[in-house]
Amino acid sequence: MIKVMLADDEDLVRSGLRMILSSAGDMEVVAECDDGHLVADLARRHRPHVVLLDIRMRSSDGLMALRRLRAIPDPPKIAMLTTFDVDEYVSEALRLGASGFLLKDTEPEQLVRAVRDLAVGGAVLDPGVAARVLAAVADGERAAEPARRLLASLSEREREVLVLIGQGMSNAEIGGTLHLSEATVKGYVSSVLGKIGAVNRVQAALVAFRGGLIA
Repeated sequence: MIKVMLADDEDLVRSGLRMILSSAGDMEVVAECDDGHLVADLARRHRPHVVLLDIRMRSSDGLMALRRLRAIPDPPKIAMLTTFDVDEYVSEALRLGASGFLLKDTEPEQLVRAVRDLAVGGAVLDPGVAARVLAAVADGERAAEPARRLLASLSEREREVLVLIGQGMSNAEIGGTLHLSEATVKGYVSSVLGKIGAVNRVQAALVAFRGGLIA
């Protein structure tokens, strides 16, 4: 079972997420909280594989909770919950080690798939927020030339895969778009990450954004 922890100060949001995740046969919500000050202690106690963490909470800064979670030995994978209006918190969350960004109203099927991807070490970028996330964390023209040099090492097919990663697509969705098997897409994704030195899909998408491959 994939153990999930929810940290959001809106009861309705937590209730909706819990209902969606609990309906998946391979997931269990093991802890919830509405206060960022409690997140790290709860994570130590319940050892979730994945934490869905509100980037902004009334009682505390979601980034503070992220820092504390990342300091735990063998920390869980953490995806930040955000609204469509991405703000300056996003850049810092990525720098601190967040593994993804999800809209609070993400479609149920996409949410379940994202949690599964996170649990096995992946990174997720909600299609509805992808462009804004990338724009929020891009360093502008100063980073454009190094990114273009990295992109030059990719084959045409790898560039196509990277564009779709930047749109927030999963391996299965990329395969459907390019008429490739999911296993083949997984190979391309690994190759892309290796060539451009990205740790995960979010970082890969950022390189593509800086280099002008995606707008």
